[in-house]
Amino acid sequence: MPFPDITPALHAAAPELRGRLVANQEMAGLTWFRVGGPAQVLFTPADEADLAYFLSRLPAEIPVTVVGLGSNLIVRDGGIPGVVIRLGGKAFGEIVREEGDRLRAGTATPDVKLARAAADASLDGLAFYRGIPGCIGGALRMNAGAHGGETTDVLVEARGVTRAGEIIAFSHADMGFSYRNSTVPSDVIFTSALFQGRPGDQAAILAEMDRVTSAREAAQPIKERTGGSTFKNPEGGKAWQLIDAAGCRGLRIGGAQVSEMHCNFLINTGGASAADIEGLGEEVRRRVKDNSGYELHWEIKRFGVAA
Repeated sequence: MPFPDITPALHAAAPELRGRLVANQEMAGLTWFRVGGPAQVLFTPADEADLAYFLSRLPAEIPVTVVGLGSNLIVRDGGIPGVVIRLGGKAFGEIVREEGDRLRAGTATPDVKLARAAADASLDGLAFYRGIPGCIGGALRMNAGAHGGETTDVLVEARGVTRAGEIIAFSHADMGFSYRNSTVPSDVIFTSALFQGRPGDQAAILAEMDRVTSAREAAQPIKERTGGSTFKNPEGGKAWQLIDAAGCRGLRIGGAQVSEMHCNFLINTGGASAADIEGLGEEVRRRVKDNSGYELHWEIKRFGVAA
């Protein structure tokens, strides 16, 4: 059942809008799991100013959800009410070299693209982004990291837009980084970020990126329909080891399966629903708690309503 079409009212409230509004946009094709219902409205802003204008005119009672490349995301089968904002295009996907061995990237930029731009500029310290699925916006929100590096190690500042449409700059300290988390209010939509590299040998940087790629391909089911790492590592433990010890490797619910290759990854084997995937994750959490006493917390974001 589609949501009511509210796009005419949104256009009326923001007549100078330059971005695109689409009613009842299917979200399954925009997520790596390839599951989920529609967005009531999908908004793709033209640039940061357009985003700020839209949010300043959007009625406060309409919920807003932000999605990136869809790699770390479950959209529930009933879809997402309100407005889903997805950044894209040159305005949010460009990388610019700045003074002092710094790169500024729009938050729709894939993490791997930032790693490649740093290598092209012979800047060391950003190669770990080669091993992170998703885009810069998600990396900021979750302090993404892999292979010995984290976003907190290289971020100088970020820019974002509040729910009220105010454009704000966030210093590194303002980000409040901790393990896979930032304390910036959840309604802030990041638009760009400035990263600090250091001069390096290009051949060595490329070799490190190749190492990260090989390690990821050998250990993770990257060719499957998966959302990336499912649960955060708990204090004093590794999620995949706890899941394995609880007998969950290969566990299935409907078309969803715990990866045989890396059991902190869930897979859509074909025909899974969002409910299958989320239900499997909750069953894994239950079994791990019963087996070890550890409580796993979702790293994958889950949005929307059940069918």
